Amino acid sequence: VQLVESGGGLVQPGGSLRLSCAASGFTFSIYAMSWYRQAPGKERELVATITRFGGNTNYADSVKGRFTISRDNAKNMVFLQMNDLKPEDTAVYYCNTYRLDFGSWGQGTQVTVSS
Repeated sequence: VQLVESGGGLVQPGGSLRLSCAASGFTFSIYAMSWYRQAPGKERELVATITRFGGNTNYADSVKGRFTISRDNAKNMVFLQMNDLKPEDTAVYYCNTYRLDFGSWGQGTQVTVSS
């Protein structure tokens, strides 16, 4: 199983970023997928989830209305569009299956929101 996140960076408050995650080593289309994040000194938290075929999504209250999760099963990829970013969104972002089925994580991608 391999999960490779990309698309992070430094952005000013109010800005946008689009994160990507390339998955391999498992049958991507049968798993609900999620984005998680971990800020310095805090536990990893669930940010957004999308069902197997993208029919349903769920978001943490802190990002609802600002973030959008999507997936492309043909390419084994999941995305996170992040708009109106706030300093409190600063964290390392990871993708994984919703139920953490494989017990491994990618390297994550750093998102820093600062003026």
